Amino acid sequence: MAKGAYIGVSNVAKKVKKMYIGVGGVARKVKKAYIGVNGVARLFWSGNAELSYYGTATELSVGRGYLASTSIGDYALFGGGSGNTAVVDAYNTSLTRSTPSVLGSGRNNLTATSVGSYAIFGGGNNAAGACTDVVAYNTSLTRSFPTALVNKRYYHASTTVGSYALFAGGYNGNQNISATESYNTSLTRTTQTALSYARRYHTATKIGNYALFGGGIDQNSKYQTPIDTYDTSLTHSTTLASLSVGRSMFAATSNTTYALFGGGVASSYYTTVEAYNSSLTRSIPTALSSARAALAAASVGAFSLFAGGNNSKVTDAYDTSLTRSIPTGLSVARSGLASTNVGIYILFAGGAESAGSKIVDVYQVA
Repeated sequence: MAKGAYIGVSNVAKKVKKMYIGVGGVARKVKKAYIGVNGVARLFWSGNAELSYYGTATELSVGRGYLASTSIGDYALFGGGSGNTAVVDAYNTSLTRSTPSVLGSGRNNLTATSVGSYAIFGGGNNAAGACTDVVAYNTSLTRSFPTALVNKRYYHASTTVGSYALFAGGYNGNQNISATESYNTSLTRTTQTALSYARRYHTATKIGNYALFGGGIDQNSKYQTPIDTYDTSLTHSTTLASLSVGRSMFAATSNTTYALFGGGVASSYYTTVEAYNSSLTRSIPTALSSARAALAAASVGAFSLFAGGNNSKVTDAYDTSLTRSIPTGLSVARSGLASTNVGIYILFAGGAESAGSKIVDVYQVA
């Protein structure tokens, strides 16, 4: 695949960064162009991908906040949420919505991640209290019920590294917990080295060969800064440079180069963003454009996007150079929303306002 096209200028080949074509008297940007070679269409121009607001997709089937999200195969999944709903909504790469089999039990404040061929939803709470329930969906959206978590938990965090999905920390209804449990690509559950301290309202993401769990509130209501890491062999470490500010209810995501942690709340709301590269070196990019908590974050390719929080519409984007931009905001201000990606799209769904939002805002990288 050609990464660009060139034109001769004063006998020097200059790379063409953007290409346009006239359509109806209007210059339209060419995103991809092909040429016939031996009867086969070959891509000869692929412009740099750009992040933009796409619009709204079909609404969630049930409005709710504090839901969980992850992606598997050609689907973005949003499950559970306020009102102790068990509903799962799926969006394919054409943004067509479907409703797979529901979670085994309705609950909110659950979390989700994906490993191998499975999307896994674990934990949460409902009227009966904290849950151990785990539900998996494969790439065909067929539901199964792996072995439940050992520890009841909500306000916990999850991410995936190598062949393992990790669920760590949280609150069991009486106290914070530090327990970490994993599921491999066959959905076999094992117990791993616990987090360095019991916590809730922390967050997690992965970069390179590492899963990162950072921040949160400890049992004494102290906002913590340390980050626990697990490598692809599930070796646990706490040697990583800590967050610059201890806080809770913040968001994390990873693009192709950096894991980013943004926003949150402690004694006040924060705009702080930390970035970690695949060598786990920390840097401090430009802060979010507004302080907020209970926001959501997701990435596609080179772009990471933080949106919502504190009943805000604001959206901040970071590229692989950690340059911040401010794309078009969400269509509706909200907090407690969830985000994930599918194909070229990043989806922000739901929210905790009033009876719960059904809105799904979409950004594209193309």
